[in-house]
Amino acid sequence: MFTGLVRGVGTVERVIPGAQRRTFVIRYALSEGDRSLGASVAISGVCLTVVASTASEFTVEAAFETLAVTTLGELRPGSRVNLEPALRLGDALGGHLVSGHVDGLARVRSRVARGDAAEMWFDVPAELARYIAVKGSVCVDGVSLTVNAVDPRGFAVGLIPHTLTATTLADLKVGDALNLEVDLLARYVARLLGSEAEAGRAAAPALTREALVRAGYVDAAAGYADNAAAPAVNADSGDRSEAPCPEVPVSKNS
Repeated sequence: MFTGLVRGVGTVERVIPGAQRRTFVIRYALSEGDRSLGASVAISGVCLTVVASTASEFTVEAAFETLAVTTLGELRPGSRVNLEPALRLGDALGGHLVSGHVDGLARVRSRVARGDAAEMWFDVPAELARYIAVKGSVCVDGVSLTVNAVDPRGFAVGLIPHTLTATTLADLKVGDALNLEVDLLARYVARLLGSEAEAGRAAAPALTREALVRAGYVDAAAGYADNAAAPAVNADSGDRSEAPCPEVPVSKNS
């Protein structure tokens, strides 16, 4: 797990092709604990495993599925990437919970300077738009951001000067693709609500005339020319609405 608070920006030193995978050597001085064999590091929002390291660089691998659904396949020597080591129990959760499992690609629609800050609009795949809400959280290339506005095509964020200088987002141009992870909680809430709706539809009984008769909403003989043709109804259905009210004795003291 991660927070979306970028620890630093690394540089791709080498890209080594392989069968259905690529190996990336990234120049950045991670701490010894963060670069230990098997440690997880978010590379521009993608959770990868450290397979080798030195004091000044570390190596990760990305397999075919990761290369197909993220921007990592576009990395070249000299590419800059946002880095965040895995969250440790007890660390401050300053951003939001990020899994490092990319949901899709966002693309820069526009960029407008707001003094020394910037406003950016991103277009997103239609199937992901339902998970993005104003004041909610998203993770873009490993950076936790707050959504300022939404429209049918995507969402807008504001980037403060610190974010622009501490991440790769300052390098973005219109049309650039980024790794997008929607809010983890929004994804699970939507899944649960969808499951409950499906279960409710499956459990609902068929609405038939017989069911309405049993419930007392329809007269058993209504709509039939011959009462003999009406469906049989239990004589003692428990419905006492037509039974005469018994006389209540009046007390002589009343």
